[in-house]
Amino acid sequence: MTVAAVSRCLTLLELLAGELESVELSELADRLEMPASAVHRLVTTLVTHGWVTQDAASQKYALSLRMSTLAFRNLDARNVPDVVQSVLNRLAAETQEYCRLAILEGQDLVWVARAQGAVTGLRYDPDMGQEIVLHATANGKAWLATLPEEEALQIVYSRGFGATRKLGPNSARSIDELRVRLEETRKRGFATSVEEAEAGAAAIAVPFRANPDSDAPVAGTISVAGPVIRINADRWSELARALNKAALELSHIWPLRTRQRSMTPLIVAAGAVR
Repeated sequence: MTVAAVSRCLTLLELLAGELESVELSELADRLEMPASAVHRLVTTLVTHGWVTQDAASQKYALSLRMSTLAFRNLDARNVPDVVQSVLNRLAAETQEYCRLAILEGQDLVWVARAQGAVTGLRYDPDMGQEIVLHATANGKAWLATLPEEEALQIVYSRGFGATRKLGPNSARSIDELRVRLEETRKRGFATSVEEAEAGAAAIAVPFRANPDSDAPVAGTISVAGPVIRINADRWSELARALNKAALELSHIWPLRTRQRSMTPLIVAAGAVR
């Protein structure tokens, strides 16, 4: 298999991952701008290996749950959910808003955990599979602001100011605009996004580090989000305090992920002896 074929295969998987319903072969070919025969060979291979399913009646294609299974297996191997969920749950209960955690993967942030704290009124409950657009999200700007300015701007410039989904009306559209927002983030000590990632929603975020040392590498970001009528400037200080407290707690327990996993069999064995 050539590099080009692998690239087309990954693009096809990404396309199917964003679809709620099964997709016809002809539509896949149109959206991928590829001949139907070539797309048919790709999906046939993916069906054979269990990555894609084909509906017997409609002959349409959809992503199988195999990718989700592998994703959860990888998170479990890293012991991420066990470590962070209790922190997120407390933050959600304290703020009574939707809280999420993203981890840093190279030059990308990926959602890995969430907790819903809103019990009344409007509930903000976005798709965890959404791309984290660095220049438009509070999480993205919280991480970018920890980098040297030139590096942060270069990362965004190389990707452009577009996205695979519709952004909010206030998203930055130029390097100069982003530079101002990152400087504001550094001065405040937290990042905000007010109808930047999506219309009607706002968020506030801070980074957390891989250990309590101030110069430790950033491991990820943690955020509080909700409707703009609730996540407003009057609450920023309150939410920032709660976020920084949670981020500090995460930095203390983050190194325990691998240690916790290695100790689990011993705990089970001790219980069996009793």
